[in-house]
Amino acid sequence: MSMTPVEDAITEALKPTTLEIYNDSSKHAHHKAMQGSTSQETHFRIVITSDAFTSKMQPARHRMVYALLKEELDRVGGIHALQLKTKTPQEEESQIAREKVEQDQATTEAASSHG
Repeated sequence: MSMTPVEDAITEALKPTTLEIYNDSSKHAHHKAMQGSTSQETHFRIVITSDAFTSKMQPARHRMVYALLKEELDRVGGIHALQLKTKTPQEEESQIAREKVEQDQATTEAASSHG
């Protein structure tokens, strides 16, 4: 059991290889829609990597996550905003490989400009 129902629901249903949950609520506390809210957990940014997303387009992946978190989204004082980044393990590997190539290129360019 984790610290949050959000983490529990996602972990149980999607068996993610990567799950990052960021509580961005403090960045939005001053918004008019949040005035009078006593909840400190209203805005989340979530990164999920799961095989469950294989062969599904982004909208379908997001619907899966919204369905899992329906209770938290519907609850008064619950989640007000959710930003999702959903990937398959293969997409994550490709992203990591791309970032490594870009980093290597930047290192090579920096070294050649100093030489």
